[in-house]
Amino acid sequence: MNRENIASGAPWEDMAAYSRAVKVGNVIYVSGTTGTDGEGKVTGDAYTQATQTIKNIATALEKAGASLEQVVRTRIFITNIDDWQEVSRAHREAFNAIRPATTLLQVAGLIDPTMLVEIEAEAVISEA
Repeated sequence: MNRENIASGAPWEDMAAYSRAVKVGNVIYVSGTTGTDGEGKVTGDAYTQATQTIKNIATALEKAGASLEQVVRTRIFITNIDDWQEVSRAHREAFNAIRPATTLLQVAGLIDPTMLVEIEAEAVISEA
């Protein structure tokens, strides 16, 4: 099996022994990702966090040799179901032409109470 682990450098990766993304063959699995900025902080409303989260997913995909265009599935976790439209707006802006399969769920909370949204993604790179 050809496996490549992709790290983002976040401290939680070592603490919990996980990778930001894992590429196996032509499939990339992106772990639950939040709107952490370059300084390790999460700020803003649900839309702002979702937008940053998708940027962070795009960065992980780029490291694995892919882009948002190859995403076939997303899973969205939000802490307040009332935020679903704003989070969906950010998702639509990034994936409107791509239309991945997706699930949106409300959860009791995320690892940091300032985090309002977390998104997982799966991508498939076409075999040329």
